[in-house]
Amino acid sequence: MSDDDFMLESDNEDYEFDYEDNSEEESPDVDIENRYYNAKQMKATDPQAAINEFLEVVKAEKEKGDWGFKGLKQAIKLEFKMKQLDKAIEHYEELLTYIKSAVTRNYSEKSINNMLDYISSSNDTEDMPCMEKFYDLTLNAFTGTNNERLWLKTNIKLAKLWLDRKEYARLTRNVRTLYKACQKSDGSDDPSKGTYLLEVYAIEIQMYSELSNNQKLKDLFKAAQRVRSAVPHPKIMGIIRECGGKMHMSQENWEEANSDFFESFRNYDEAGSLQRIQVLKYLVLAAMLMKTKINPFESQETKPYRSDPRIIAMTDLVEAYQHNDIHRYEAILEKNKDEILSDPFIRMHIDEVTRNIRTEALLKLIKPFTRFTLEFIAKQLRISIPEVTEILGFLILDKKVNGKINQAKGTVQIESTTDAEMKVKAIQEWTRALEKVTRSMFNDPGSEGGKLTIEDPSVSGRRRRAMSDSWDFFR
Repeated sequence: MSDDDFMLESDNEDYEFDYEDNSEEESPDVDIENRYYNAKQMKATDPQAAINEFLEVVKAEKEKGDWGFKGLKQAIKLEFKMKQLDKAIEHYEELLTYIKSAVTRNYSEKSINNMLDYISSSNDTEDMPCMEKFYDLTLNAFTGTNNERLWLKTNIKLAKLWLDRKEYARLTRNVRTLYKACQKSDGSDDPSKGTYLLEVYAIEIQMYSELSNNQKLKDLFKAAQRVRSAVPHPKIMGIIRECGGKMHMSQENWEEANSDFFESFRNYDEAGSLQRIQVLKYLVLAAMLMKTKINPFESQETKPYRSDPRIIAMTDLVEAYQHNDIHRYEAILEKNKDEILSDPFIRMHIDEVTRNIRTEALLKLIKPFTRFTLEFIAKQLRISIPEVTEILGFLILDKKVNGKINQAKGTVQIESTTDAEMKVKAIQEWTRALEKVTRSMFNDPGSEGGKLTIEDPSVSGRRRRAMSDSWDFFR
């Protein structure tokens, strides 16, 4: 059947619909709804009039419901923005009475979280007492109720607020409360709260990172690794694995650091966190320190960032490093000094990277020489003579260079490896011969008429006759 045929048949049918006349019942709600949206339109032009209208929406409801809840939310935000802090606190306290029965649990949780996020975004120190009051009211409203989840979330938000404000004393007290809430009655960790526990660890890790307390960071990283029953947000795992990478870097465990930084980057990237760029720089740093020939930007996860303007300096640096191109490395580092060294963590470790590439360049440079001056090396590497002396000193102590530095003349003499081996071999030969003589003298001369006979085939004929003559002298 065609559409036209269908329409023709439909025209011949008479459909009747019964409508219920509920206009009288719906009119109050429609009026409240209209007032709410009229108030929203007034927010930009006349915020005070909008506040008054939102509060009228609250009064218009005979029983607490959704429109009153929405009206209070809008009024509180405007009052907070206009620095009417006492009124904002008063109306927030009223808002909290709605969450018990007037609105659904999920909607109330989302609304309260959004409200706390809104007031926490203020950087005005005058708003701080108001923020604290908001959090206190929220925590008191959920204490002793069945909604422990929102109580934990609110406390974690408060901990993040103290962290952002660098209020470490308050943060420490808050963290203690959270740890206790995540434990069972016997003091062991509650497996059902593993996700919250990881969030607390992540917050404390950030605090001790800022305080440069490496021992605490190690303890927290190990504790976080023991939590199994958790499904944390990728950003939380990004923070924890970043901590692990920094911990391994401080122990010069470059491979483990490289692995943790990669996992941290992957989690930050999944979470859409901007910290992924900084951690990617740490990953490049660790790759250079572990002296791998694998470019960190070859993986599927990092490849899209190879040409990112925020990371291009580190991309060029690792390429120059892996090709042992010291002059290009030094030029890139000098050109992007402010960008690369702005991060304290990179600044702490970049000297080690620079020392490594200079060491490799020095070894390559001196390979054909048995004697050279410190000034010559300094000019070739474009570094100072004291820096050359320091690198050579480490190489000699590590027995990577067999030579001697003459500080007075500013020269270095490299001993031939062949000559050194011949000296060692000669000493070993004489040692064996003397041991043979000693055994012959004090045990059995091994000859007729007291004549010493040396049987060791490793001793040459001339040396054998000399030793025999010596024996005759002593006899």
